[in-house]
This record gives sequence, structure tokens and C-alpha cells, in this order.
Amino acid sequence: MTACASHLSAVPDLARPTPGTDAGIRARVRVPLRFVDGYETVGDVVTFDGLVDGREHLLIGLGDWEGALATARAGGTAPLVRPHSECLTGDVLGSLRCDCGPQLREAAERITEAGGFLLYLRQEGRGIGLYAKLDAYALQDAGLDTYEANRALGRADDERDYRAAAQMLHAVGARRIRLLSNNPDKAAQLADAGVVVAERVPTGVHASAFNAGYLRTKRDHTAHTLDLPDLSPDLSQGA
Repeated sequence: MTACASHLSAVPDLARPTPGTDAGIRARVRVPLRFVDGYETVGDVVTFDGLVDGREHLLIGLGDWEGALATARAGGTAPLVRPHSECLTGDVLGSLRCDCGPQLREAAERITEAGGFLLYLRQEGRGIGLYAKLDAYALQDAGLDTYEANRALGRADDERDYRAAAQMLHAVGARRIRLLSNNPDKAAQLADAGVVVAERVPTGVHASAFNAGYLRTKRDHTAHTLDLPDLSPDLSQGA
């Protein structure tokens, strides 16, 4: 374990997730980040051993995250945290079927300004995987919404599990957070895993004619806190 990892894991008075599921810090490296619109920041990318689902999730410390942790331990404002589920089509290819790419870009800047963590979670397609997500896209093109398509494939509406996210936060000493998310299920799952969600901070609404129906479905089906503009029906459903 590197010296910086030792510093991270030595934070006192850590709240812990379910007994027997503690994770340890594997490595920490500093990575300069540049987004397609030219925005640049620097992230401290942390990897882990012992994550409950065995996946290679990343925690990225942005801005003055160490100062944010110190402030929280002293009873002040908690660090800003965004659990972001991997979306190859949106994050990498710039797909307009969803709002994942713009949410990732927004989160990087807002967390850099506030100090906190971006959790990049390997849960493509709300946990069903990339190929299954593309199978669901085909069903959406035939008229199903994003949740109906999952069910037609024999999958749950949302199979994401945030226990590993809680382990990562506990490992770096983030026992209390401000959650950057419109999704109430993220807050509920993190709270169940021992993370205190001191505040839910909404993300922006990245709506267009391509994803309007997808966003409306998320708002109406899973109570995402989205104040949507009046857009024409989208051309296809999203992830």
C-alpha cells in the first residue's frame, strides 16, 4: 500500500458497511482529465480490494477532497459525491439516447469546485450489461419504454447495487456526504449501507428531443426529481 493510500485508510471513526464487507485501498494515482468540450481537471483515482461485487469500480477524488473530508469530520459541510454508472454509449460515444455523458461532465466540474468524489461504477445498462442494454435498445425502437424493455428481456427495471459504492466511501473516510443525484434509490441504498446522506443535490436536466421520453419515464416510473421542459417526443428511448 502506498503512503497516500495509508493516509486515506487511516481516517479515524469510520462508519462501516455490512460486517465482513470492508474494502481496502489498492492504489491511488493522479490523472489529468480533459472532456470533449475542453474542460480540464485533475483526479486522484483510487482502486480497491475486497469490493462486495468483485467489479473494478473507481473512486475519483476531485478538487480539495481532503479538505472536504476534514471539514466534514469537524461537523461542517459534507463532501459532494456523485455515484455515476458506466455508460459506454453515453460517456464515450456521446449517444443522445440518454443523459449520462452530460451528467458525467457536469459532475466532474461541480465536484471539482466543491471538493468530493466521483464514483465511476461498472454497472452498464442499470446493471444488466452492455450487450443486454443494446438488446433493450432494439426493443425500445419497437415501442417499449426503457423499463418495459428490461422486463421483456427477463431482467429487473434496475439491477444496480450501491453496496460497493458505500465500501469505497467508507474506505476513504467519507461517512457523511452530499449526494449529487436525482435518483432516490441511490440515496436509500447508500443509507442502508451506512452512508449518511446529509443532503440530496439535484443534477441539471440534460433534455433534448432525443431523450425526452426516456427522462419522462425515469421521472414517472422511479420518481427521479426532474423538472423537464416541454419537448417534442423523443426519437428513441435511452439507457
